Amino acid sequence: MIDLPQPTGAELWPPEEPGPRARLHKPWRTLVAVLEVVLAVAAGWVAYLCWHGGSAIVVTHTDDGAALESHRYFGGMLAAAIGLGTLAAILLVDAVRQLSLAVRARHSEPKA
Repeated sequence: MIDLPQPTGAELWPPEEPGPRARLHKPWRTLVAVLEVVLAVAAGWVAYLCWHGGSAIVVTHTDDGAALESHRYFGGMLAAAIGLGTLAAILLVDAVRQLSLAVRARHSEPKA
C-alpha cells in the first residue's frame, strides 16, 4: 500500500490577515426591527383590504321573484393579498432576526 500525502486545499486560500472583526451586536438593528414590524403591519392591513375587495356578491332577481346569488372573484386582488401577506411574514421573520442580533450577539474578547 502506497501512503501518499492527501491534498488539503489549504494552499488554495490566502492566509487570514489580522484586522477588525465584524461585529454582530449593533444596537441600531433594534430600530430596523421596529421599522420592519411597522411595515409588516401595514402590508397585512392592505392585504386584508385586498382580500375583501377581491370578491363580490351579485344578486339577480328573476320575474317569478326568485333571487339568484353569484359570487365573483377578482384574481388580481386576491393575488395581491397573498403577495402582501407573504411579504408581511418575511418582514416579521427578519424583524425577529434583527432583534435577536441587536440583543444577544455580543462581541467576545479573543482568548489569549
